[in-house]
Amino acid sequence: MRHATLIALLLATPAAQAAVIGGEVTGGSALTVGGTFTLLDPQERFAVGFDTFQTPHLYAFDEDQNIEIDAPIAVDIGISPQKGDVVASHYVFFDPAWGTGQTGYVEFDAPIFGIATSTGNLAASDYLANTEVEYLNATLRGLEFEDSVWIDPEDPFRLRVAWVASTPGDYVRVFTRRSPVARAPGKAVKQSRPPTGR
Repeated sequence: MRHATLIALLLATPAAQAAVIGGEVTGGSALTVGGTFTLLDPQERFAVGFDTFQTPHLYAFDEDQNIEIDAPIAVDIGISPQKGDVVASHYVFFDPAWGTGQTGYVEFDAPIFGIATSTGNLAASDYLANTEVEYLNATLRGLEFEDSVWIDPEDPFRLRVAWVASTPGDYVRVFTRRSPVARAPGKAVKQSRPPTGR
């Protein structure tokens, strides 16, 4: 019922396009120093990936939305979307100024397929970025052994995070099923600008 209400509110707003619908920092030293959830606008020009935020906040933004993919997408957690599936892509990250722990969640308007957490799977799915964002330090993206992200077993719309980051931060890509509020499905465009390699 909670998700149905949120989606109804989004649909009532003509300009609604976002598929990330909320989140919260719930613990860790990040919460102690004022960390909150922040939804970014991917059409604004900013960079992620190498100490560009330096805050205790939990960030997310939407990448390509409702794309019919022409090949499977490899994930590290959850289910790999298959050819013909309609997928919405989202980036979630934590980029504090020094070694900081954070627990929290990000909520989406559609159930999560899976999550790319490894450098290789992030690189292989970069064609779904397709934003004005500059992706830095592509070879150091992903999670370390002490970091955890998972799909909430009681709520498939929710990504849970429990991680510790410093430089260059922690970054994952989340694939959800078709967003009910984003634009109509399109085809994957693999010529989209890839992240820079710095």
